[in-house]
Amino acid sequence: MQTVVDGAVRVFRERGYHATSVGDLSEATGLTAGSLYKAFGDKRGVFLAAFDHYVTTRNAELRHRIARQSKASEKIRVILLFYAESSHGSEGRRGCLVVSSATALATFDDEIATRIETTMRRTEEMLRELLQQGQKDGSVAHEINVPAMARTLLALLHGFRLIGKSGRTQRDMLAATEEAMRLLG
Repeated sequence: MQTVVDGAVRVFRERGYHATSVGDLSEATGLTAGSLYKAFGDKRGVFLAAFDHYVTTRNAELRHRIARQSKASEKIRVILLFYAESSHGSEGRRGCLVVSSATALATFDDEIATRIETTMRRTEEMLRELLQQGQKDGSVAHEINVPAMARTLLALLHGFRLIGKSGRTQRDMLAATEEAMRLLG
């Protein structure tokens, strides 16, 4: 089932929800349309499974990377770099399932809107906690408005993913990461 959901994640990221057909999903997952319907109910069911898998997988990878750092500012740098790495070249052009869903589906589907909002709030809360820790450990300036900076960084992270669709370079994304870190100084 993991391979099936991975295939669905890939096609939804590349094409978006509306441009993805059941035929595209069959090709990407190796399942017939009937098998997809039996397993997930409909295209929306496949999407919800793909969305949840995508968010869970990325969050686990991010938390693993963060855990290796001791200072809060370095944890924030790791988050910025994680998003920057996903936002250039072919990976950047594939896009982000959260960002594409927020722009294409959130106004039409309350359940998807709730999942998107929950995902974004978790990221913002993690950033807020790290900024507070950074102020305590001296790696983040005390005069920074923590809630406002957490929202700023959240906007930057999702902005990375959005502009990455246009084929930004690794250099572009790393330069933006370094500028963001200077704001914390």
